[in-house]
Amino acid sequence: MRIISFNANGLRSAANKGFFDWFATQDADILCVQETKAQEHQLSGEAGVRNGCVPDGYKAWFRDASTRKGYSGVAIYSRREPDSVRTAIGWEPFDEEGRYLEARFGNLCVVSMYVPSGSSGELRQGFKFEVMAWLRPILDQWLASGRDYVLCGDWNIVRSERDIRNWKSNQKNSGCLPPEREWLNGLCASDAGWVDAYRALHPEGQDYTWWSNRGAARAKNVGWRIDYQLTTPSLRKRLRACAITPSPRFSDHAPFAVDYAE
Repeated sequence: MRIISFNANGLRSAANKGFFDWFATQDADILCVQETKAQEHQLSGEAGVRNGCVPDGYKAWFRDASTRKGYSGVAIYSRREPDSVRTAIGWEPFDEEGRYLEARFGNLCVVSMYVPSGSSGELRQGFKFEVMAWLRPILDQWLASGRDYVLCGDWNIVRSERDIRNWKSNQKNSGCLPPEREWLNGLCASDAGWVDAYRALHPEGQDYTWWSNRGAARAKNVGWRIDYQLTTPSLRKRLRACAITPSPRFSDHAPFAVDYAE
């Protein structure tokens, strides 16, 4: 089973850059998208076909932002019809920004999640900290549920020095703040915690999934690893391989694929 996570920073823009042409070569079972930056009617049906956002052989589910059109938004594409789809966790300020979508296939739950960025200022950083505090008990409940979870998405946080090129100069910047890293690493702190699929497969890896659009950061590979697939420990032994695809460029993020044994 192959699952791909991708922050599109505008799914129609990524499609125009050839994302779905590339996706058609990946033999993926599930695609989780963040930052669709569109409404569902623009991405599905005839409009979706015109915009290049309806790949053959897949069905799609969307959770748009209701607070502001063209903002945030998540999607899940799947070859197989889910048993159920969930579009809200239960906190309106988070849910209405279009940041969570979950598809359930038997005991497997696949989530497309977009954790807020705090880079625009203190107000949004404060909201990010609120989201982190609110999410923690929910994530603990999912761990204890007995279900197999794969949490795909842009978490807007690096875990360690290996996950960011300019470690020292970013210590006071959102995404690399000590409390953020402590929170994310706390989720993965024990054998009973969440499993960072990339880090489990590449303990010493130094690959990135996001690059600033400033200063030729991508060409110089001055990046951050902020896109993850976090799994329940039950899936650790099923991890087989993963790949980050920085080129061709469809977004300021790279698609991140993980292969799981059936």
